[in-house]
Amino acid sequence: MTSERISVFDIFKIGIGPSSSHTLGPWRAAQQFLEFVKSENLLPKVQSVTVHLYGSLAKTGKGHGTDIAVILGLSGYDPVTIETASIDRILAEMASSESMMLHGEMQIRFNRSKDIEFHKQESLPFHPNGLIFFADCGLSGLVTQTYYSIGGGFVIQENNEVETADARCAIPYPVDYASDLLKWHHSCGKQIWEIVLENEKQWKDEALIRKDLLNIWRVMQDSIFHGCQNRGILPGGLNVQRRAAALNQKLLKGQSCSGCDEWIALIQSNGSGFNYTLDWVSCFALAVNEENASYSRVVTAPTNGAAGVIPAVIQFYVTFCGGTEEDVFRFLLTAGEIGSIFKKGATISAAMGGCQAEIGVSSAMAAAGLAQVSGGTVEQCLMAAEIAMEHHLGLTCDPVAGLVQIPCIERNTMGAIKAITASQLALQSNPENAKVSLDNVVKTMWQTALDMNTRYKETSEGGLAVNIPISLSEC
Repeated sequence: MTSERISVFDIFKIGIGPSSSHTLGPWRAAQQFLEFVKSENLLPKVQSVTVHLYGSLAKTGKGHGTDIAVILGLSGYDPVTIETASIDRILAEMASSESMMLHGEMQIRFNRSKDIEFHKQESLPFHPNGLIFFADCGLSGLVTQTYYSIGGGFVIQENNEVETADARCAIPYPVDYASDLLKWHHSCGKQIWEIVLENEKQWKDEALIRKDLLNIWRVMQDSIFHGCQNRGILPGGLNVQRRAAALNQKLLKGQSCSGCDEWIALIQSNGSGFNYTLDWVSCFALAVNEENASYSRVVTAPTNGAAGVIPAVIQFYVTFCGGTEEDVFRFLLTAGEIGSIFKKGATISAAMGGCQAEIGVSSAMAAAGLAQVSGGTVEQCLMAAEIAMEHHLGLTCDPVAGLVQIPCIERNTMGAIKAITASQLALQSNPENAKVSLDNVVKTMWQTALDMNTRYKETSEGGLAVNIPISLSEC
């Protein structure tokens, strides 16, 4: 079997909330479509563009900002660099002019309500998150391409390979299963993070890998810090009140700070004990996903809907356990490989597997990363990931009104706490006595995903989404 090449930088992507599969993925698909049009020398001939959304993208696309994402992608903006504060202005200008600057280069007519169609009762065959772009090029005809957003910001064009670092690149330690990590460890004595680092060196040198991973961490930490300062109501119409800032102020007893380093020092000086630490872990996770719900910049970990779990656990370790940048580096390498194993053996798309594929996977990733930096063996790291996922099996994805808010934001706090508990339990256990392996639980998660009713797969047609019957039309 040829190992699918997935880099840690495929798992951790900087982007815009609220959803990696419904926002970041469609955004990237729009960019890919424009590149295709350009490659055919047809960009100057485009007169209009329409986008058709299917399946889960249609059912929860408005709540997840799918229409906004494809508009911004077609307009030439990039999710890594766009000024998030400018998004409302850009959309308002497009609405008033009923036009867009395609690829930022040429103006075409565009009406958001007419040129983006939501096919809620139809799905494309390959994946629930399907979208088709059409470009009317006048006398040159109609250009069309189909894409699938398969979770975590990964996008594939119909009949093409998955977008990864380089599927053709030979790596020294191919990994498809957790058992492969054990095999390599036993043959060469390397820890998980060292195995991953050697593979990553096929794409970048070690200094650049370190620099880029620490930049990933800085973006994560910024989302925590800003989320702990920003107050107000989350967009979308559910009138969900942000909670992280109020909890932050309560825990800091009203003290304020001017920057992240000072803030961490205040946290460390204002309390201790289990309840205090637990409150901060919840606060960290809430902060990230409130930022995510506000169309702010976050990191897929491995998705946007689960973006708060790993930052919360890393921040916990840095703040309360003395973690260093080296620990963060090793944590992210370890966690990224666990995410890759789940992506290869199951899914990281809630539209395919429910929330077990997002919060469950992120919790497993965080548990393994925490076990690694806490001195765990390879076997204990894999055991930590297994424990975390085992207790997320069957978790549904049922976002109220199609927004990544209820119950999504709170679920990140639960995923973070479970990750810490799973790591602690694994570190106090002998993996030789374990009855369930990580590969067992990956297989079980995929079987559960296949058995799960589609109502619980990011459609807002089951669970809390129907028992709290608020629709976007009412918002």
